[in-house]
Amino acid sequence: MNKIEVTSPYDGKVVGTVPFKTVDEVKEAINLAQKTFLDHKNHLPKYKRVEILENVVKIMSFQIEELTNLCASEGGKPYIDSKVEIQRAINGVKLAIEHLGAFEGKEIAMGHSASSVNRMAYTFKEPIGVVAAISAFNHPFNLAVHQVIPALAVGCAVIIKPATQTPMSAIKLIEILKEAGLPNGWAQAVVCNREAGELLATSPKIDFLTFIGSGKVGWYLNSKIADGTRVALEHGGVAPVIVEKDADIEELIPALSKGGFYHAGQVCVSVQRVYVHEDIVDEVSSKLAISASKLIVGDQMDPKTEVGPLINNDEVNRVEQWVNEAVQKGGIILTGGKRISDSCFEPTVILNPSDDALVSTKEVFGPVVCIYSYNNIEEAINRANSLEVSFQAAIFTKNIDTALHAVKRLNATAVMVNDHTAFRVDWMPFGGAKASGLGLGGILNSMEEMSNEKLMVIKSKVL
Repeated sequence: MNKIEVTSPYDGKVVGTVPFKTVDEVKEAINLAQKTFLDHKNHLPKYKRVEILENVVKIMSFQIEELTNLCASEGGKPYIDSKVEIQRAINGVKLAIEHLGAFEGKEIAMGHSASSVNRMAYTFKEPIGVVAAISAFNHPFNLAVHQVIPALAVGCAVIIKPATQTPMSAIKLIEILKEAGLPNGWAQAVVCNREAGELLATSPKIDFLTFIGSGKVGWYLNSKIADGTRVALEHGGVAPVIVEKDADIEELIPALSKGGFYHAGQVCVSVQRVYVHEDIVDEVSSKLAISASKLIVGDQMDPKTEVGPLINNDEVNRVEQWVNEAVQKGGIILTGGKRISDSCFEPTVILNPSDDALVSTKEVFGPVVCIYSYNNIEEAINRANSLEVSFQAAIFTKNIDTALHAVKRLNATAVMVNDHTAFRVDWMPFGGAKASGLGLGGILNSMEEMSNEKLMVIKSKVL
């Protein structure tokens, strides 16, 4: 059996080994998933699914420390944030259990036309089929929960392909599910190369593809999927924030600092572009720079660390190049701007880089926040909307009319008022539009997406 080593992003030390599947082994996994789902004699009734998920919650709750260390060691997210991720993952399973109680159809009105008399009609939910889940590195355990648990909750078989940098968390989740009583074939994890991953996504035996990752890969796979496969894509954005001159500066600084530098900025909705009214731009930029400069950067396993490494050294090189280009195009470094080591980059605040700089037009996916001054809010909104991405955005203001105006005008699937763009709870709809993705995630929304609604119409003379 082929295996690959999993290494820490911080120092390159081996933290584990996992099986590496061939194309033929991925085909076998797809066949097993389809066979399992189509075996109606051995389907999992709802009460059994609830029982298994409740066992998962118990097992995970007893393993929080172990799971935190696993998640942090392979992904580079600081220990303190990885623990929050595991706690969120546990809550995500609970949410799926709770939503099953409200997972229902409805009555469709009949009898109000001559053609519909003597009839009653109801809809009910059925699992869509076999789910293929392709996941990302930045939240290795919680993303696996968000893709695998909704599928199982509604009765689908699921195969997850985690990122090759962070495969151990997804594999561990599958192990926990089996320990909780999930029969063989319902949930599998395959670590494989791109060819095998493409096969998983595009096989005609796959009924639903959930993809979290780069837009380039996601849209490519979307163009190759089999006819009839339903798709949910979650890509990145360049989350814009608008700060009006009446904003509460003391409250927004810690919010922007957390939203920009959490997990070294490697989050699809990280604060990146901050448009600040010219009357307060000096104060906001200065205070944000001071906040960023105080963050503790280093080994993600140290409980004191606030900003860990980037996922690999090539990403540090790329972020360094982008920051240098921003300076060449007029940006002013207020703090940071340099690599700390091969794996870590300083939390960086750049003032007024040009609108055509890479840090202004592309997702940095690193610990870099850019501040731009503006004169009126229409200018800020137009600049915020200038890119072909649409994910989460934010507005800081004390004026409700200004806030509602921004909510209406910003190209975003969600707008936070007086909070940073990376805010998320796991029961809210979450996803991008335009170049940022397709469909909505979140535990509840994913359960709906992974289901079909079937209509039953009954004709009877007594109705």
